[in-house]
Amino acid sequence: MGSRKSEALAFSLVSGINHAMARLVDIWDSIGIMEDQRIERMQTVKKHIEDLLRDMITEEETLRHRIRTSIITTQKELETLCLEMSMDPYRLEEDLTVLQLEKNLRCQLETLQKEKNERLRELNDLRQQDEELCVTLCSTPYYIPSGSLPSQTQLQELKEHIKNLSVEKESRVKVFSGLREDIKNLMDEMGHEPETSLERDSVGSDTDIFLLTHENIQALKLLLSQLEIKKESLISSRDKLKNRATSLWHRLSYPEEEAEEFKQEALSTLSDDLRRWRNTVERLEVLQRARLEEVIDKVRQELVVLWDKCMFGPEQREPFNAHFCDNNYTEELLLLHDSELLKMKGVYEAARPLLEGVEKWERHWVLFQDFERKAADPNRFSNRGGALLKESKDRAKVQKLLPKLEEELKTHVEAWEKTQGSPFLLKGQRVMEYISKQWEEHRMQKDKEKNERMSKKADSSHFKTPTKRPHGQANSSVTPSKIRKTPSQAALRTPTMSSSSSISSSVSTSNVSSTFLCVPGKPPLSAKQRTKTIETCPNPRTPLQESNSDKKPSSISYADFTNELSKKANHNAILNSTVKDML
Repeated sequence: MGSRKSEALAFSLVSGINHAMARLVDIWDSIGIMEDQRIERMQTVKKHIEDLLRDMITEEETLRHRIRTSIITTQKELETLCLEMSMDPYRLEEDLTVLQLEKNLRCQLETLQKEKNERLRELNDLRQQDEELCVTLCSTPYYIPSGSLPSQTQLQELKEHIKNLSVEKESRVKVFSGLREDIKNLMDEMGHEPETSLERDSVGSDTDIFLLTHENIQALKLLLSQLEIKKESLISSRDKLKNRATSLWHRLSYPEEEAEEFKQEALSTLSDDLRRWRNTVERLEVLQRARLEEVIDKVRQELVVLWDKCMFGPEQREPFNAHFCDNNYTEELLLLHDSELLKMKGVYEAARPLLEGVEKWERHWVLFQDFERKAADPNRFSNRGGALLKESKDRAKVQKLLPKLEEELKTHVEAWEKTQGSPFLLKGQRVMEYISKQWEEHRMQKDKEKNERMSKKADSSHFKTPTKRPHGQANSSVTPSKIRKTPSQAALRTPTMSSSSSISSSVSTSNVSSTFLCVPGKPPLSAKQRTKTIETCPNPRTPLQESNSDKKPSSISYADFTNELSKKANHNAILNSTVKDML
């Protein structure tokens, strides 16, 4: 379509020239211009037209050359720019005219130059941020060679680097602020004045005085830990002075109201509080020196209390008895007593868990002995209202718990002795020896009570010849018709009698032995293991074990017979207790 227009335009141009020449010829004819002059004028017209066309051709050729030169130059610049920007080379489109090619290349070059300028501007901004953060954090800046144009990847990495540094800065600022705040609070609490430059900078108002480096953070952490140690030391010293003052108040019979009022006074700083307690202790110690006898006697009372709490025996108290009985009241003697008192307090604190365990065992041991006494009391059957059932349950619970407490105590004592490197003594005895002795004394007491009952039975048992009654007479005071039995008595009497007869037959047909009866499901403590008595067994009885004494006589004497009768009576009492518990 475009070519047709240009061809038509060229044909029109030729036609116009021909028409112009025809007009010129007509004019020349009408004027009467001769042929020679016409030729000359035509040559002038031709020259003008040729010069014009030549000039136009020259200009167009110059334009074409300039366009081609621009294409070559633009291509080189594009190649260089793509290389700088780490981009792929620009690909030329095919079947384009020179003018279109030059225009496309020029537009692409302008676009890349604009992007280059934007990258350089962004790089400068990012580098400035990176340098500021790196100076604050004392870290290494992100490396981009000077004079080079960063790629998009490098710019993105630089942005990530700056982002990470910003997060790290916020974190360190938070840590710095927290450390400085803690340090300031500690100094204020203790009344500590800054001494070093680090302490002064830590509590100063200038927040930018510290570079946010790991070294500075560690320095502040170290300073904080030192201040915390100092605070603990001040608190410990104050508490010691407070305890000392409390002890002196007690020794000197100081009015409690004044002491409490002094304790409740408003606190300022730890240093001031420490100074206040120190002055009080010094004043009380001056009063103490004026009343040595009274004070030493009170210290001795405290020592006795601690010895009793620690269950010290005479042998353990003996090393200090010489000072304890010294009546020459001097400051040196008071110092010895204070030292012993402090040592005993340490001993008590170290052994408190074990002493609490022993105390717990002793409480249950007393309950166990109480239940044993109640079990031997025949009057307990007169109690009603479920008390016997509750007593049976409590007794079973104590019997089950005692061995467990002994085992736990044994384990804890062994661990304590291994740690302390010394034996744990109760009243001069090892713990298990002490418990074994308690069990042995309990067994001996039971044997003693048993022998006393048997002796009384033997003394009261004798055979009498029945006296004949006159024929037809009967005891008027007691007749079968006047004997009334309650249902509960009848129920108790029947099993008791039958059981008694079975026990009697057992005694008469076998050697003398001990028979144990218990409520099903509730075994007595002694039913765990049976051993021979200490008279016939080479090993004494140990805790966690119960033993029954079995001895076989060679012949049955009268004393043996009375012993059998006494045992039958004991078995009847046990059976009655068991049946009552079952009911």
